[in-house]
Amino acid sequence: MTLTSGDLDGLVAAITGGGSGIGAACARRLAAAGAKVGILDLNPGNGPGLAIAADVTGPLDAAMAEVAGAFGGIDILVNSAGISAVGTVEENDDAEWASVLDVNVIGVARASRAALPYLRRSRSPVIVNLSSIAADAGLVQRAVYSASKGAVHALTLAMAADLVGEGIRVCCVAPGTVDTPWVARLLARTEDPEGERERLAARQPTGRLVTADQVAAAVQYLASPASGATTGMSLAVDGGMSGLRLPRS
Repeated sequence: MTLTSGDLDGLVAAITGGGSGIGAACARRLAAAGAKVGILDLNPGNGPGLAIAADVTGPLDAAMAEVAGAFGGIDILVNSAGISAVGTVEENDDAEWASVLDVNVIGVARASRAALPYLRRSRSPVIVNLSSIAADAGLVQRAVYSASKGAVHALTLAMAADLVGEGIRVCCVAPGTVDTPWVARLLARTEDPEGERERLAARQPTGRLVTADQVAAAVQYLASPASGATTGMSLAVDGGMSGLRLPRS
């Protein structure tokens, strides 16, 4: 089975953080592939699906029930909601640690917990979490963010082990530096935005930033029944950053 415009026909996807960036790209991709999409976000926008105002720092049972009620169930959960932080372990205070971990890690647990009653009724249930290259590579001034994404990776493996017996797959996608509105805002605060953008692009062996749509394509693959033998793994979409070691020019 190839990934075509109809490879998700008849399936229902709930996407946290679906109002912008990678989550919005996932909403577009999955909808184009035939899925009915519930977009859960603080600001869900007007993407291709049912817009539901939701906050992953609180209970998500009502939001998941709204998706299931509108479309007849939930087959796919994409945990894309996340926030970032810049700084070393000395520079991020306790409040920032608590905030990032609450959204990036506990938010995944909250959404998954709320979606599982519906996933258990699905014939093609899958959870796809958004991790990061930061889970495995030491990046400067990303202490709390890296810790949160490392936890997402570990949580993905634990959930996959717990749920494999029920036929529920759990995987994660680990992007490199993605060209998103958040990165644009980060660059705008630097003294040399264009130079800093070039440095971020050069960090990937391909010499280019990853696009949100490229990440969404990986999510679509993992969400598709075509990848039914794939669970408990992390798919890198990072321009070769995690595996290639090129000589310096």
